[in-house]
Amino acid sequence: MKTLKRMRKDLILYVMLLPGFIYFTIFHIIPIVNMKLAFEDYKIIGENTWAGMKHFNTLFSSPAFLDVLQNTIIISSMKIIFIFPIPIILSLLINELRFGPYRKFIQSISYLPHFLSWVVIAGIWITFLNPADGAINVIRNFFNLPSIDFMTSKEHIRWVLVFSEMWRSAGWDTILYIAAILKISPSLYEAAKMDGASTFQQMRYITLPAMVSTVITVFILNLGFFMNAGFDQVFNLMNDSVLSVIDILDTYVYRIGLMNGQYAYATAASLFKGVIGLILILGTHFISKKITGKGVW
Repeated sequence: MKTLKRMRKDLILYVMLLPGFIYFTIFHIIPIVNMKLAFEDYKIIGENTWAGMKHFNTLFSSPAFLDVLQNTIIISSMKIIFIFPIPIILSLLINELRFGPYRKFIQSISYLPHFLSWVVIAGIWITFLNPADGAINVIRNFFNLPSIDFMTSKEHIRWVLVFSEMWRSAGWDTILYIAAILKISPSLYEAAKMDGASTFQQMRYITLPAMVSTVITVFILNLGFFMNAGFDQVFNLMNDSVLSVIDILDTYVYRIGLMNGQYAYATAASLFKGVIGLILILGTHFISKKITGKGVW
């Protein structure tokens, strides 16, 4: 009864929660039930037949899958290493801006790319990196350096993925960190100033420790998406010249599942990705709990 009374009291909050709950139920919870397809042979007409580990054996013995897995790990590792620290640094820098309107302007500009689709972003970056008249190559030519076709270069395309993702997400990801900073009592900074602490020392001994819990939580959740590597981004930036170095698990599943009709095999690959993500989240959570006493829960 108490629970029902509390629900009636917060009815408007549950109504606001409903669209998100419906979305996750349809697209994230119900598909979990259909993951059993990974252990079956799919038939368009008639019932599916049990196949056991057949599709997983085929998956792990496929050179194409191993190449795709390697690409996924490399690209995801590059994103974690080079992108994850950027929002933290950016939030610290924004926090030091004292002129209110300028601070809001910087935040708005940094948030803007997040609201663009990868179709638009891909068009911007392809134009930006155009070997004939793209901004980067115009600058290179100014210094008598040869033009580079970044979009067809196997050596550079992974860095294009990293920097385009950084440009899109860094500003938006600062929201959580800035929220953590705003919870810090101003009296701590005032006391530090009275003790002669410099701006850098205040940042190091007050701001950063207050952000630790948020940083750990975000890092653990990011690891849960480690095997994703960004389907929308890769799909819109890939071409035949660089497919071998940026073909990831999601594009592989899309190609063999939706385009080739190998639904059971694609489900096996997708289930493998999901299990690895779950292991990474749980493993990182328990390690973090043991070392720092803080985790996702």
